[in-house]
Amino acid sequence: MSKNFNIGLLGHVDSGKTTLAKALSSISSTAAFDKNPQSVERGITLDLGFSGLVVDGPQGDQLQLTFVDCPGHASLIRTIIGGAQIIDLMLLVVDAQKGIQTQTAECLIIGELMDKKLIVVINKIDAFPLDQRESKLEKLRLRLRKTLEATSFGREVPIYAVSALERINMQEIKDGLIQAYYQPERNVTAPLLMYVDHCFGIKGQGTVCTGTLLQGKVQVNDMVELPALNEQRKVKSIQMFRQNVSSASMGDRIGLCVTQFNAKLLERGVISQPGYLKPIYAVCLQLRPIRYYKNAIKSKSKLHVSLGHDTVMANVTLFRNTDNLSTEFRLDKEYEYVEELQPAEASSNDIIFALLEFESPVLSPPNSTLIASKLDMDVHSSSCRLAFWGRIAWQTQSVNYIHKVLPQLRIFKRKQKVGSIQRVVNANEVIVQNLFKKEAKRELYVGKTVELSTGERGRIDRTFGQTSKVAITFQDSLSPATISNVKDVQVLLNCKKYVFNKQAGLFQ
Repeated sequence: MSKNFNIGLLGHVDSGKTTLAKALSSISSTAAFDKNPQSVERGITLDLGFSGLVVDGPQGDQLQLTFVDCPGHASLIRTIIGGAQIIDLMLLVVDAQKGIQTQTAECLIIGELMDKKLIVVINKIDAFPLDQRESKLEKLRLRLRKTLEATSFGREVPIYAVSALERINMQEIKDGLIQAYYQPERNVTAPLLMYVDHCFGIKGQGTVCTGTLLQGKVQVNDMVELPALNEQRKVKSIQMFRQNVSSASMGDRIGLCVTQFNAKLLERGVISQPGYLKPIYAVCLQLRPIRYYKNAIKSKSKLHVSLGHDTVMANVTLFRNTDNLSTEFRLDKEYEYVEELQPAEASSNDIIFALLEFESPVLSPPNSTLIASKLDMDVHSSSCRLAFWGRIAWQTQSVNYIHKVLPQLRIFKRKQKVGSIQRVVNANEVIVQNLFKKEAKRELYVGKTVELSTGERGRIDRTFGQTSKVAITFQDSLSPATISNVKDVQVLLNCKKYVFNKQAGLFQ
């Protein structure tokens, strides 16, 4: 049986990815080469396309190279992110005349943070006259290597120059792909998880779901779950590029025929081992900023979050580790609320976490990687829309998480109240005014520590009078200098307040 190796073709729109996939492939799937009617009409890829090539591997074994043609259009970045998760090798396609464009750079970032191996293909070299071709290509190669040098890929990435349309240098790139082959880690003992990218019904047979196995394995007659529909179905048959097989495992691109259901209900989604996936409503993760994102990341803002094949809106809450030592998120630990993270701060050593509350629940295994983006930016903008990424450290499957789970998160805001001394009762007691508003519940603050601008510390002993005053006592007598300049002295009350647990009140 041949070994499957998934190669993703990524790059800017109209760089010739689909033409390249056609030129490289000898087998097409039901979802290949822009069969989507809108793709045909608009001349661009709107969804993931799949095709393949069987070759002899470096050890004489047979390799099934599966090409995943990802859309390059700016508005389809969510599909690209979904595609990037199922590939073993990334083939970055660059237009020879245009070089690195906005979506080329975004694809490079996605490949970098998902730790993908990389090959660069300069396409459309036939646009250059023969007598100028090599000099122009050499300049482009130098620019590409300079860009790659600033990434984790480094400048030694293989770069091939081809014309997919004219079939120039195609054998060279095929040889390069065989040379780049490595044995990917395949976790076949984990619970089954399959990303589904297309569904269609076959009369009298059932519903076929095509996709890639992310982990685990599946066999004919297994029971599988469609968690988005909360239904289970029996596997009737399995195909790999139109060849019947009895089983498939992680990394394989398959068509799974299950007992009938409405294919329109699951155009894209996941199939899993029964009971494995439950809807996730919120997650916490260590925020890893993407250095090319030039906007502030703000608490209470909304961003698009791509997780597996899902892209949903999420409400963002930022918080930092107060001791700045541990990168591990713990539910029982205190964290300080962060209003916003400026691009300049993103490169600092601060350990910033993010709580993401999804507007609709997502399905994903524990510890998954997600990417947060601002996809409502102008698609013609040259700015990077990918804001940050991270690996899920904590998640909740509670529908009522806002009331039942979030109050357990000990994220606090610092509060400071400033008052003045109205009069000195004696060297160990003063009456303070303007520390609280008239309607404030002053009794809640009795026992709290205050500090004078002179550095002396005392505690709120009791409320005083009918307005907003309180009496503050000091264990050590106030200095004569403080007492003589009492009108210039500020009274400072510093407290903390939990963001998600209003009932806890103020604490110090």
